[in-house]
Amino acid sequence: MKLLLLLLVLRLAGAFPLEDKVCQPHSRPWQVYLHGGGRECSGALIDKWWIVTSFDCAPQSYSTIASLGEHDNTVEEGTEQYIYIADVIYHSPYRSPLHSLVMGRLAKPAQFTQYVQPIPLPSRCPQPGETCYVSGWGSTIPNQYGPSQRLNCITVPIVDDQTCINSFPDYLYWSLGMICAGQENTDNCMYDSGSVMVCDGQLQGVQWFRHGCSNPADPTVYTKLCKYNDWINSVMDQYSGALPTETTTRATTTMTTMTTMTTKTTQRMMR
Repeated sequence: MKLLLLLLVLRLAGAFPLEDKVCQPHSRPWQVYLHGGGRECSGALIDKWWIVTSFDCAPQSYSTIASLGEHDNTVEEGTEQYIYIADVIYHSPYRSPLHSLVMGRLAKPAQFTQYVQPIPLPSRCPQPGETCYVSGWGSTIPNQYGPSQRLNCITVPIVDDQTCINSFPDYLYWSLGMICAGQENTDNCMYDSGSVMVCDGQLQGVQWFRHGCSNPADPTVYTKLCKYNDWINSVMDQYSGALPTETTTRATTTMTTMTTMTTKTTQRMMR
């Protein structure tokens, strides 16, 4: 018992620093790393042309790159596809307290491989107590806010709405587009805007407010994607015929790949 107490004290004192919870490499082939245009966050691939993410992670057209097939975003793994975001569609009205959902159309279609696959949209809403899985390139350690070079994964339980509402500060308002997950004594921090929540193999959330990173007792808020199927499908139908030209796509993809590979090579040399 004394030894266990000593180890706990040493860990709290920083002698044994806490570590992020790294995913098994390429176990989340739908995860998208968004970077460029002032963004460094996550989204989910739902179709060969489309990703979804949160308002905070909204990409910029032809400035933000979607890296597919990523795990370690500082090294070239040979599994990646680098594609610009061509179109950005916000759910209106924007942001809290109503909606936090953005769709991005890729400048060219993703090529599905064992490392790049879409995640199905929800066929039902998750229930309180259900176990779900959150992934992103952010710290999983409360009150430590640095990005992670490797994809991290945590396991969270869905929390009932009233418990979540009771944890809200005065400046936040509940929306039917919200769902909460995580509680005390569970993994409850993923410091990555747009981090992806999957339940029973279906996309059920993208991160909205990361309360669990400042107080692990508070649930983290996600966009409740089971409420948005109709909107997502209508956007995909509306843009299905408006595709970029072949010349633009080829030039964009070549420039994106060269830029990203150069960046990763530089980072690898500096490590």
